[in-house]
Amino acid sequence: MTGTPAPPVRILVVANRTAAAQRLVDAVERRAAAGPCTFTLLVPDVAHHRDADWTLDMGRRVLAKAAGTAVDGLAGGPDPFLAVQEAVATGRFDEIIVSTLSKKTSKWLRRDLVRKVEGLGLPVTAVMPRQVGQEGITDSAAFRSGMIGGGGIG
Repeated sequence: MTGTPAPPVRILVVANRTAAAQRLVDAVERRAAAGPCTFTLLVPDVAHHRDADWTLDMGRRVLAKAAGTAVDGLAGGPDPFLAVQEAVATGRFDEIIVSTLSKKTSKWLRRDLVRKVEGLGLPVTAVMPRQVGQEGITDSAAFRSGMIGGGGIG
């Protein structure tokens, strides 16, 4: 008996300055290869939508190549957690990928963004620069345990 194919998993990608970073591109490629999914790039930490235009345009183009399909885009306000919370409140997403700068320069990690986003109840993957002897992608459990070094504003 053949069932109806499952709908694609809807993934919110949260990034700012790392929206076109190779490590995020690689994470999107791996996620797209794992099964049907759609991606929306959220660029928070912007006071005005026009401030996010370049990042959204560039990030969407780069991530669309990695995803093999168009990537939607959203701009968020100056508080990155509130921007993610508002996007998740729409019910349009099943997973979240948060891409940050290094732990040394990351405002998002200093604000504990990944842990706050985990509290929204969706699976979260953190993508951040590698540190010596560590991977650059982590799920929430690895991040919590301190196995992976952190990133930045996005």
